[in-house]
Amino acid sequence: MGDGLNQVLAFFARHGRLVLVAGLLTGILLPTVATIVKPNLPLLVAMTLFLAALRIGPREALGKLKDLQDVVGLIGIYQIVVPLVLFFVLPFTGLSATLVTALTLMAAAPSISGTPNLTIMMGRDPAPALRMLIAGTAVVPFTSFIVFLFVPAFGSSYSVAVAAIKLLLLIGVATACAFTLRIFLFREATQTFRNGVDGLSSLAMAGIVIGLMTAVGPTLRTDPLQVAIVLLLAFFASYGLQIATYFLLSNSDSDSKRIAYSISSGCRNNALFIAALPAAVTDPLLLYIGCYQIPMYLTPLLLKRFYR
Repeated sequence: MGDGLNQVLAFFARHGRLVLVAGLLTGILLPTVATIVKPNLPLLVAMTLFLAALRIGPREALGKLKDLQDVVGLIGIYQIVVPLVLFFVLPFTGLSATLVTALTLMAAAPSISGTPNLTIMMGRDPAPALRMLIAGTAVVPFTSFIVFLFVPAFGSSYSVAVAAIKLLLLIGVATACAFTLRIFLFREATQTFRNGVDGLSSLAMAGIVIGLMTAVGPTLRTDPLQVAIVLLLAFFASYGLQIATYFLLSNSDSDSKRIAYSISSGCRNNALFIAALPAAVTDPLLLYIGCYQIPMYLTPLLLKRFYR
């Protein structure tokens, strides 16, 4: 890369949190732009996965056997125990059936593709977040099947399994390509290299959040109170899970793992289920899914002091 491009990408890397805020505002205030970006979401997701794996490299991504054992245990809690608890407890809070379904669906999803990048923005090692992402997505066909046995409103677990397998293939291809480049071309990750990758990651994540805001902007104009209520609930869900996980992992042997696992617990890829479930199930949930992107992508800005 030329020096000018390196400087531009380094700027985006330094101000990654503000780039995400700009993406959120663009998606909400310019719904036409969000509609244009939405069809390109799979490409942007692949790009964030590729860049995260490229920055981390194969050695750090694989980690130690103990780390993998920790990940398996956490995923069982995150993607089976938590959604089932929410499904059976939330109806007693007075929430509507739609919001109960939305929260349960969120908790049944794996972490978003951007969790390694969010962890980087916190100044921490992103490798544990990448391991959570890969392993959590790999077992979605099994964990969602268990949850769907208790939550029949979600429809067919088969369609979700197919969507999860497609996402897993996407992760596998993106990760394999990135690791190949690290082994043969970028064996030594210089600071310039990391800045360039982080800058591109910030831009890709901003693109993703723009494309997921299609339902928020129009509803904000017609029913701002509804948006405010759903947004408040989304903040409570995302940050509540993150903060609870952070305190429950107080005995962790690594601050980086503790923070990465906490971010992963509250930043879930509930958009994964849009293509898998019947439209009758997902259409009422689009507002919550859009609002949920806001606390997730504001995590580096709003929770940085807490994690520090």
